[in-house]
Formats: sequence, C-alpha cells, structure tokens
Amino acid sequence: MYLGIDCGTQGTKALLLDAAGGRVLGVGSAAHEMISGPHGRREQDPAQWRRALTEAVAQALAAAGVDGQRVQALSVSGQQHGLVMLDADGQVLRPAKLWCDTESTSQNTRLLEWLGGPQGSLERLGLVIAPGYTVSKLLWSREHAPEAFARARHILLPHDYLNFWLTGEHCAEYGDASGTGYFNIRTRTWDLALLRHISPDGQLESALPRLLQADEAVGRLRPEVARELGLNPAALVASGGGDNMMGAIGTGNIQPGHITMSLGSSGTVYAYSAAPLVSEEGAVAAFCSSSGGWLPLICTMNLTNTTGLVRDLLQLNQHAFDQHLRTSPIGAEGVLMLPFFNGERVPALPDATASLHGLTSNNFNAANLCRAAVEGTTFGLRYGLDLLRASGLPSHSIRLIGGGSKNSLWRQMVADIMATPVMCTEEPEAAALGAAIQAAWCAEGGGQARLAELCQRCVQLAGASEHRPQPAAVAAYAPVYDAYRQQVLAL
Repeated sequence: MYLGIDCGTQGTKALLLDAAGGRVLGVGSAAHEMISGPHGRREQDPAQWRRALTEAVAQALAAAGVDGQRVQALSVSGQQHGLVMLDADGQVLRPAKLWCDTESTSQNTRLLEWLGGPQGSLERLGLVIAPGYTVSKLLWSREHAPEAFARARHILLPHDYLNFWLTGEHCAEYGDASGTGYFNIRTRTWDLALLRHISPDGQLESALPRLLQADEAVGRLRPEVARELGLNPAALVASGGGDNMMGAIGTGNIQPGHITMSLGSSGTVYAYSAAPLVSEEGAVAAFCSSSGGWLPLICTMNLTNTTGLVRDLLQLNQHAFDQHLRTSPIGAEGVLMLPFFNGERVPALPDATASLHGLTSNNFNAANLCRAAVEGTTFGLRYGLDLLRASGLPSHSIRLIGGGSKNSLWRQMVADIMATPVMCTEEPEAAALGAAIQAAWCAEGGGQARLAELCQRCVQLAGASEHRPQPAAVAAYAPVYDAYRQQVLAL
C-alpha cells in the first residue's frame, strides 16, 4: 500500500492506493485557511499544512479500514511556487507566500529587467519569470521582511517543507524546482548568479535544497512523525513534486498526445514532452515533469473562485447555478466576462481586474451572468491551449480534473470551446493519486517502464464522463471567443 498526499491551496488530501490491484482504498481531506491582504497578498501558515496532513492521513486510513503499518512508501504533491523560509533550527520564519500571491509584482518586474526582459529570461532560464514564481518572493522578503530574510538558512517550496517535516532532509525535485524562477529548465540546474543578484553574500546559494530525481527517495519517516501519523516507521518518503507534475502522473499523462486540464480554483493546462519545449510565448511555462521529461504548462489565476463569487453574489446553490447555465445560450446574449479577479497569469495581465462587457437592459440577468462566468474562465484555458498547440504539442484528447470537472455542463462547454474530446479519470484526486503512484514507483525500483506499467494499472478513465465537441456549438463559440480575444488585446 502507498500513500499519496496533495497539499493544495484550499486543503490537503490523502489517498491510500493498492498499487498491485490498482485500487484506491481510502481518501481523506482537511481544509486550509488563507491569509489575505492588500496588494495581492496571499499567504498560509505551514503549521496548517502539517495539521491538515495528519488529519487527512487518519481519515484515509480509517476509510480504508487498514493499519498504517502496512504503508510501504508515501509521496507529497504540493502547490507550486510557494516560499517557505526556515532558520538554522528548521523553524518557519514567516507565513509562506503562495503561488497566487501577487504582492511581489514590482520585484518581478525589476528582476525581469535585470534578466534582459522576457526574451533574456527565456534565453537564460527557458521560461519567463512571473509574479507567482518563487524568485520574486525572495526579493520581496529581503525588502519587506528583512529580519526573517536575514535569518533564513533554508529556502523550500511547500512540498519540500513537508518532506523536511517528514524526514528531516532538505531536498527538492526537478519538476517543482523548475517553477521557482531560479532554475534553468534546459540544464536542470539552479541559476546561482540570479540568487547572488538578490543576495550578494551567497546566503541563498547555501540555503538551496539538494536536488533529487523523480524516482529517488528523500529518506524514511522520522520516528516521532511515524508515531504521530500512525504509519510504518520504515516507510520511504519519495521525492514528491508539484501538484501539476503529480496531476500529470495521476492522469497517465507521461507520454505525448494527451492534455491534462484542471478546473480548480486556478486553471492549468499541461502536456508531457520528451525534450525541453521552450516557447517564444512567455506565458508558456516550460517546466520539468516529475516523470523524467518536461511539462509545458499554462496557468490561469481565476477559475472556480470566479463561479463561486457569482454563486455567492446571487445566493445560488450549485443546482440553481446549473439551471441558469442551461437557460442562457452560447455567448450569454452578448454578456462577456473577463474574470481577472486576482489579476491574471495567462493572458499575462498581473495588474488586471475583472470586468463585464456588452451589458444591456435586455441581457442583464442572473442566467447570463452565470453563463458569462463559466465561458470567461474557459476562454482563458482555450487561450492557453492555443499557445501550447502553437508550440507543437499534439492535443488528441483532454483529461479533465479538479472540482469543475464534476459538472457535466462545464465538461461539454470545454469540449465545444476547445474543439477536442474530453474525459475525466475515475479518481478525481489526480494529484494525490499521482503522488501515490510515484511512491510505488520509487519503492519498486524506478525506471520509465515501471512508471508506465503503474499508470496503466492505476489510472482508470471514466467512460461515462466523455464529451465530444458538437459541430454547431463549436461554430457558435468561434465569434464569442474572438470577442474575448479582442478585449484581452485591448488590455
């Protein structure tokens, strides 16, 4: 048995996998709280992640009705880009700045200028740094939290921090590391000169974690943590990785041809590549995968958070929201939403705000507002998918994950807007499943053939969730999407 843990923005999930039988035995979850502030501050206390992990693991074991001593290995999937700074004793120095934090936008702008602009960043790192990446959070911390920064002896990503708590080791994995903004995705090495630019005294270089291959183990559980979690103290802790990298494994996206699309609080679109795929379009993040390759990816900052805001405003439950969605036609009778409530990463508009366009006294109603929210967020994903396609990535099918994928209406809208068949996996917690598969992969010897075998056995597609694009709807969406593109261009 293998345990996969996914520490996301909204909560932590734990999943117990019988890898030999390809069956999920039990799942648990626990919520997180966000620290929000002006100028785009979005932070969390890492102590919450530890408490949530403990609770989620206990729930998963209880749901499976098994003894945690039977767990052979575990792996952690974590939200990307967050910054956790530890002192020399391993204590957290301040709340972790998250991927969705845009408070460091000005620092990112200055670092981008130092790199020679978007083109210079692309040539040097293989990607264009964005405010969500970790690198600007380091400069922000030096300037706005100088006392904590001066005491920092370890700089870790969220999943790295949980691995440290589990094992006592300071390690990083190539996939998650490639999203820091101080990592060269072509050479798979840290960019030490960039870190020296932020901290000339070499403090950050010495604070870097050791890099691991995706199928390497960090170590074994610390005895006191094993007792707290009720797990086998001999259990291995695999390298883990970023939530998108683990989501790729959990959807079987380890070979070219498939697209994974996540309809979560944020939206992501990514696909496997056997070689570095550096796009001239800076919005494409050419990350490394956690399966030995690369994972070109785009991320939108606003997805189910947008539909949630509309539901709350109109005081609708999910059923009522879906009823409105059904009654409003394609294009919402001319109502168009640009849902940039948290700024936006793709399209690259970090300082943008949300807006409504095309309102008249005839079309301003609840149904059209609901429809415009779903269409606007999905158009952002289409914008990103077009960028991946332009980079040469094939997209024969889309594997949908995330909370929004449970909605059959939204699934059909995705199929029509993307003009591509979509299907969900049987296990909706793709990142947690991917982490459990990676734990098995690590414990059972590694190697690409072994990973492919595990994915074939453990990743099941839900045939009943399949939606194919409807030609009439595809044609109807074309002018609506074009209007979205024109509004984005105006910004």
